[in-house]
Amino acid sequence: MQPTAGPVADRPEELEGTLERVVYANEDNAWCVVRLEVAGTREPVTAVGNLLGVQPGESLRLTGSWVDDPRHGRQFRAVSYATVMPATVKGIERYLGSGLIRGIGKVMARRMVAAFGLETLEVIENQPQRLRDVEGIGPKRSADIKRAWDEQRDIKEVMLFLQSHGVSTTYAIKIYQSYGSAAARWVRDNPYRLAVDIHGIGFATADRIAASLGVSKLAPQRLEAGALHVLGDAADRGHLYLPRARLVEEADRLLEAGPALVEQAVTALAGAGLVEIDEIEEIEGGERAKARGDGVEGRGEDAAVYLKALHAAEVGVAARVRSLLAQAPLPLEIDLERALAWFEKGERLVLAGEQRQAIRAGLTRKLLVITGGPGTGKTTLVRGLVKILTRKGQRVLLAAPTGRAAKRLSEATGGAASTIHRLLEINPKSRAFDRNQDRPLPCDLLIVDEASMIDTVLAHHLLRAVPDDGRLVLVGDVDQLPSVGPGQVLADLIRSNAVEVVRLHTIFRQAERSLIVVNAHRVQSGQMPVLESLDKEGDFFFVERRDPEEALRTLVQLVTRRIPARFGLDPLEQIQVLTPMKRGLLGSANLNAVLRETLNPYGQSLTRGGHTLRTGDKVMQVRNNYDLEVWNGDIGRITHIDDEEQRLHVTFDGREVAYDLAAIDELTLAYACSIHKAQGSEYPCVVIPLHTQHYVMLQRNLLYTGITRAKRLAVLVGETRALATAVANRRVLKRFSRLAERLAAPSERD
Repeated sequence: MQPTAGPVADRPEELEGTLERVVYANEDNAWCVVRLEVAGTREPVTAVGNLLGVQPGESLRLTGSWVDDPRHGRQFRAVSYATVMPATVKGIERYLGSGLIRGIGKVMARRMVAAFGLETLEVIENQPQRLRDVEGIGPKRSADIKRAWDEQRDIKEVMLFLQSHGVSTTYAIKIYQSYGSAAARWVRDNPYRLAVDIHGIGFATADRIAASLGVSKLAPQRLEAGALHVLGDAADRGHLYLPRARLVEEADRLLEAGPALVEQAVTALAGAGLVEIDEIEEIEGGERAKARGDGVEGRGEDAAVYLKALHAAEVGVAARVRSLLAQAPLPLEIDLERALAWFEKGERLVLAGEQRQAIRAGLTRKLLVITGGPGTGKTTLVRGLVKILTRKGQRVLLAAPTGRAAKRLSEATGGAASTIHRLLEINPKSRAFDRNQDRPLPCDLLIVDEASMIDTVLAHHLLRAVPDDGRLVLVGDVDQLPSVGPGQVLADLIRSNAVEVVRLHTIFRQAERSLIVVNAHRVQSGQMPVLESLDKEGDFFFVERRDPEEALRTLVQLVTRRIPARFGLDPLEQIQVLTPMKRGLLGSANLNAVLRETLNPYGQSLTRGGHTLRTGDKVMQVRNNYDLEVWNGDIGRITHIDDEEQRLHVTFDGREVAYDLAAIDELTLAYACSIHKAQGSEYPCVVIPLHTQHYVMLQRNLLYTGITRAKRLAVLVGETRALATAVANRRVLKRFSRLAERLAAPSERD
């Protein structure tokens, strides 16, 4: 969408006008296309450039030049811009009503301008007490408006500095909120801290700012920041560490400074305590390391470089698992056979042998892992543990990684269940958990469901909070995708052979009638699923569509009309589209745009930095927000947008959360989401597009995870060839984790 270059004047020109609307905004490179109302012109003027963050109603002074684009015609290409105070009554009203100043919306802006006319801005600045003459403004509100006005003024001053170095308005506000009036000094001292401190600013943006400030490409702070960025990016992909050789290679590709200087940077980071470098001998024991013949001076393939926090988490998990296994559990006087018979009678069922083994182990073992696919009775045996132990007066706590999984666990067992974060009592101010080794959980047994979702950092905090005389049972499906966060805790615990594991294989008769269950197990074993068409009865269907555009049209019809009409399911609340990828015609980004225009085309909208949300939108939280107690992957609905208070209200599972507008980039549309993001959730219906466009992501465990998210109905749309590719592809991306090795190694090594 960025136009090709046209003739540029030798001297820059200026263009001043009021922003009418943002036509296009690219959040990756800040390129925007906007329309300006300019005095003396009959039609709005098109301007392009790095204008990310400008808001409709703002009066802008652009500096740049006119160009004649061969495709889009004459437009003004801006190289910089400044916000100027509007000079007309209409301009002032629109400026104040644009949502820039908290406490002033369109209605209040109209009243203020009616009262003070051209003096309105001067009244706010120097005589805020006069605002009380306006209907609806009392002493508190006038003070709030003045405070918000001053904050905006300070932000503008900071923005002038940041803008000159390529920072958009959206990020400038976040930088100001983090650093206050000292923002310019902080950025000037170390621009690379932005990539760590400010959500949404990555290394590339910080590097561009640093270059603008004159920081050398070979400066140690740049090389160290680049190495940390590569490790952080690896953590985002699920790795706990990178082999040193690979880290140097990837960092040098990014920094173009040469391997020797990158090596020096990694060593400096270790010396500063920002990374940990582990030799293989430290983890696996000297003899095994020598046999493998690598890892000299921390430079071999097996020298593992960790971010400090991830190293502490992995070592901490290993140490705590060992500590728990070394503790003798409290004596539990239960006649196991009698207890099992009592449970079977109360539930009117007969437990399978492996279920009896699991309950028996859960009643007696210090730490137990229970794993199995859908329909193998995991829920039944958890209910058995809860009922038997509760009857014996034992304290049992239930938890799961997500709110939806916790709610499902509660419904299945009849006991109260919470998210792990709430169980551990997250403290929003300190960002730490109040439950830990000094204040452990009040329980005899803790049962955690959907354990495949637990990353290493969360596992570390969870294990620390288990009392020494307590027991822990982890329940999950190890064949699902690993956690979104770094590590693969459930798989590593199983692989280590240090913890007792009960594997459930038997599919129960009731589950055998479900093609969702049958096909999930077929896919996991490498067999093609049984395919049915939508004109049959059942709960699993495949709709063949080879052309991607036809597949898209069919998917939209299924979600918005055909499935709701036939199965009585609400398209927003009960149907979830899950896709392997973000990009492409059948990726989550395009699917969200198309589905929203069909399911929620109208309603009050809000745009910030090219990010538009509407009342009624289905949205997902994309990072943990400790202040709001909303977690990565939570899905909700936008209920209200408050222009005056600059807040957006979202309801998550019946709980309303108010977002500042500067934080809306933490929300993304969720009409469609990635299969990875759907972990731990269960939906009445899932619709999954499968096409060779998704080739790089067509993997067995991805398809298996997607299918098992469906409770009542699963519909696949796409190519049989793509389905066959996914079923045949057993390749799983290797995650760099040494938890299993630490657990298997001699204890003194930790």
